[in-house]
Amino acid sequence: MRVAIKIHWFDWINRQEAFVFILLLIAILFLGLTTTTFLTQNNIQDISRNFAWIAIPAFGESLVIIIGGIDLSVGAVMALSGLVTAMALRFGVSIPMAIISGLAAGSLIGWVNGALVGRVRFPPFIVTLGTASIVRGIIFGLAGGWPILGLPSGFRDLGQADILLGQFSLPVSILITLLLAVLVDTLLSVTVLGRYIYTLGDSEQALIVTGVGLPRIKAIVYTLCGTLTAAGGILMTARLGVAAPTAATGYELDIIAAVIIGGTSLFGGVGSILGVLLGAAFMQVVQNGLVLLGIPAYWQSAAIGSMIFFALILDLWRQNRNIL
Repeated sequence: MRVAIKIHWFDWINRQEAFVFILLLIAILFLGLTTTTFLTQNNIQDISRNFAWIAIPAFGESLVIIIGGIDLSVGAVMALSGLVTAMALRFGVSIPMAIISGLAAGSLIGWVNGALVGRVRFPPFIVTLGTASIVRGIIFGLAGGWPILGLPSGFRDLGQADILLGQFSLPVSILITLLLAVLVDTLLSVTVLGRYIYTLGDSEQALIVTGVGLPRIKAIVYTLCGTLTAAGGILMTARLGVAAPTAATGYELDIIAAVIIGGTSLFGGVGSILGVLLGAAFMQVVQNGLVLLGIPAYWQSAAIGSMIFFALILDLWRQNRNIL
């Protein structure tokens, strides 16, 4: 049985995280030399805030992919959680309770996905594609097709405000992202559930022999994915200051790309939160750079798809090398 490698924050020099980190530095250097606005403070802060709402759902998606699954409903769940939070705020609910309601909505969708995949044994691709469509319909039904505006400033500060650290300022959303990264990394690295997650992606039979309930583990993982995705959706809504029914459309591609580029294997059993962070940062830098360079939107999609294929080729090469 292949031994899964777990992440430690300073033990990554010879791993794919180092490769992605080098690519990130090259991209930053290239864009800094070829554009006049990339390294400006406003642009860096914009990248940081947008990075947050991709990275956090990517944490959840990485858990699902590590166990050998996939979640195509993450974009819809982001929109739903933001809408539920915004609706609660419009009804006069306090900001903490509104956020909890948005997180609960995402957790519920994740639990449904996990129950259908784990207990009913439906294919994850079909299940999450179906829930994505259902959730989008629910969103348009709740909103009546109209965005929700006028969100309170205290809520918008989650996605727009900065915290002063001496002479430097750091977006609140980045602090939230780093905190969640440490929590999810700890779950994967030091808990029994983390060991089960890696082992499930590496060899289901190994867990079956030990008597661990696979449906329960899958339900927990998909629920965590829904919760983290909802957190990203709430930050996105706070950043934009509006909850739109069409929000996060197509974000599934960006989120999965960040996970795969960061070194998480689609074959299961291998992945790290540090890799996801680097993958999400690389994705945001490249997307921002393409805009600054005046590349048309359709070529931007092609570029993202090409990066995914490149990451898949690297993953396949790594798997074949391990087998041989």
